Amino acid sequence: MGHVLDRYDSLVRDGELRSDPAQFAAADLLDRLATELEAAPTRGSILWRLASKPKAQPRGVYMWGGVGRGKSMLMDLFFGEVRIERKRRVHFHEFMLEVHDRLRIERAKEAGDPIPQVAAELKGEARLIAFDEMVVNNSPDAMILSRLFTSLINAGTTVVATSNRPPRDLYKDGLNREHFLPFIGLIEEKLDVIALNGPTDYRMQRMSGLKSWHVPNGAEATKALSDAFFRMTDYPPEDRAHVPTEDIPVPGGRTLHVPKSLKGVAVFSFKRLCGEARGAADYLAIARRYHTVIIVGIPKLGPENRNEAARFVTLIDALYEQKVKLLAAADAEPADLYEKGDGRFEFDRTVSRLMEMRSDDYLAEGHGER
Repeated sequence: MGHVLDRYDSLVRDGELRSDPAQFAAADLLDRLATELEAAPTRGSILWRLASKPKAQPRGVYMWGGVGRGKSMLMDLFFGEVRIERKRRVHFHEFMLEVHDRLRIERAKEAGDPIPQVAAELKGEARLIAFDEMVVNNSPDAMILSRLFTSLINAGTTVVATSNRPPRDLYKDGLNREHFLPFIGLIEEKLDVIALNGPTDYRMQRMSGLKSWHVPNGAEATKALSDAFFRMTDYPPEDRAHVPTEDIPVPGGRTLHVPKSLKGVAVFSFKRLCGEARGAADYLAIARRYHTVIIVGIPKLGPENRNEAARFVTLIDALYEQKVKLLAAADAEPADLYEKGDGRFEFDRTVSRLMEMRSDDYLAEGHGER
């Protein structure tokens, strides 16, 4: 038994995870991959060139299943345990934004086909790339992926990915999908595909019984949301004074600072999200990256703070469309948040969405599925 599986078993023994046959099978597969990656000399290295018959490239892993089945948890466990240099873990949406930026730079050079150049850069930066939440929902990404990943994998890069969908359902019913089919074939040929579709939704279990909207703002509401954050992320009590932060990319070459970011859960103040000059691109970046967002300090809204109210409407639209779960502290219930004055009529849709986002049906839907 390798150290990835050892780590998984220890978490089960300590009560931090429940025994789950599907998770065990995935952990076993990832353990095998970690062992192969650690044993294999880097392609092109002296040891690789001296080997009379270099070993076959380790097969990657594609884990798919419904929300809350432990895909990201297993990805984190594997990535933290695999003992190699030049490894990278990245959210898939963030990676595609980066790829498009790199392609623009290469096209500006007018040096021919940019995709092989970008693939060569990426290959040189990491032996292992781990993608979280692979989803393909637009034609430009679909057209790029097959050629880019073929170049990456053939050059020796090992890929691990999580997704809510099996490979055959990626970009389902998409425009010109026939050009995307080679990418699906590549995944099925080069990666071991494993389903995590057990009966237990662990994320829903952690959210069970949590109040999602706290009124009014204050110490009691802040403590309740803090407790909810640590419950959802299983963060050790001894480390709670040092919660990780993150800077996430926003289209246009900008970044957005996230004060608390852990296991797909982000915490913001209303002032940071809506009191500063932000737009749809910022909110979409948040909605695509995090399955749960916690917002503290939402004030009463009205004509006197119409700019903040307009940004809040745009924020809720982005979270709702991506099926992000929302927990919040506010000075009023949604129906009373914007009581009267110019702009109240336009706020009705936001009230309706905030109410729906508290329903069991909404909470049961997977992130990004809409």
